[in-house]
Amino acid sequence: MRFLIMITSLLLLSACSTSYPNQAITGQVFPSVSGQTLEKESMTLPDDLKGEMALLLIGYKQDSQFDIDRWLIGLDMTQTQVAVYEVPTIQGLFPRMFSTLINNGMRAGIPKPLWKGVVTVYQDGEQVQAFTGNQNPNNSRVVLINAQGKVIYFYDQGFSVDALNKLRALL
Repeated sequence: MRFLIMITSLLLLSACSTSYPNQAITGQVFPSVSGQTLEKESMTLPDDLKGEMALLLIGYKQDSQFDIDRWLIGLDMTQTQVAVYEVPTIQGLFPRMFSTLINNGMRAGIPKPLWKGVVTVYQDGEQVQAFTGNQNPNNSRVVLINAQGKVIYFYDQGFSVDALNKLRALL
């Protein structure tokens, strides 16, 4: 068990091995990246979002989950109607080698009905991190994309009610 904890800790510490400055990506097209849902279905973002508006809550470290959870609670409490995807994004070869272990850990902590909305990106993780920037990696990247995959809202400063209200105004 200690070995498993040490491996998981090492993987999560190396999740943001390359540092990219934070970017202003509103107005840009989200890059095409491949991932897999916790239901083990392949998914390409934003292509597989069926041409609909979607909200991506991107996390670069395990600690990002706290921020993502606050966004999810805020969206639920305000009854915000938009397709939401949690996108754990992990760059580097080492995490890819242990992706099954990492995904199984996430499955253990996330209720099964939510698995289809969690898309883990490994191979293209560096591309996403370079696109948004990964400074302050504990903050989630909140990305609202339109039906064409264009970013119409981006926020990376941690949850705030004001940011949630600005997001909702675009829906």
